[in-house]
Amino acid sequence: MNLGHTYENTARLVSVLSNEYPSADNLPMAYRKAINALRPLPAHYNDDKNNNHAAITFEDGDWADHCLKHGIFAHIFDGATPSDEATRKRWKANIAAALRHLEEMSPGLYRMVRLLVTDIVVLNSGADGGGSASQMPGVVVMSPGPEWEVPQYAECLTHEAMHLNLFVADMVYGTFKLPSSGLEADEHRALSAVKIGQRRPLDKAFHAAAVTVPLMYLQHRRGTTTLIDLYTGSLRDACADLSTHRGTFTDYGAMLLDELCGFAAGIDFAHAAETITDPGHAGYRPSVAA
Repeated sequence: MNLGHTYENTARLVSVLSNEYPSADNLPMAYRKAINALRPLPAHYNDDKNNNHAAITFEDGDWADHCLKHGIFAHIFDGATPSDEATRKRWKANIAAALRHLEEMSPGLYRMVRLLVTDIVVLNSGADGGGSASQMPGVVVMSPGPEWEVPQYAECLTHEAMHLNLFVADMVYGTFKLPSSGLEADEHRALSAVKIGQRRPLDKAFHAAAVTVPLMYLQHRRGTTTLIDLYTGSLRDACADLSTHRGTFTDYGAMLLDELCGFAAGIDFAHAAETITDPGHAGYRPSVAA
């Protein structure tokens, strides 16, 4: 979740897709233009590099239609109910407030979200939570729970942005030696830090463990321990299990795994805060992991 590493990976992806070599200032716009080559629907962008906000659509939008037609996040979209204008205004207001809250809690994570999230699909499905998929870079699906307040919107955006971040890293460097389909075999399953007690395909188990870190950090920043209490033990169990599969990770993936296991061992939030913007974590192989 290091911001410099996120920018470097994203710029590498842009250069491969578009032969463009953007500056940090131009990267959000360049990323939006480049990923159109990978998506069924375009990412809208503004020539003003400071005005590339995420587009917000709902259960009747193009992304919802695409997901329904292709069975993507069926557990979210199949049960979606129509939303009225007042509900949509409330969702938009909560998302705007969530971004302000995130910027206050962690400017680095805020910039990560602003860079990587290009589209937010909001709907009421009864399946509280969110979703993102490697074949839809930039897209976050969100089904807010009835009790959600601004921090929960911020956590959902950060959670899904971290998934998008890992998808970008995987496209650029590769995380596993096997394709995703090969990781579904029983011998490549590992404990999930989120779906506690469940064994999931290795890539999904790794993602689930990685995305707990920014969620725990954000709750620490606002003085709440709900997710910290929930995930500390399960994250350590997941990391111990993931480590037994280290040979299935690429060198790059093993580096990410080692960093994750290091956090799980100590749950050091001061270190987490430092690593978000520490230049030492920004390159392909951060100096701290060398």
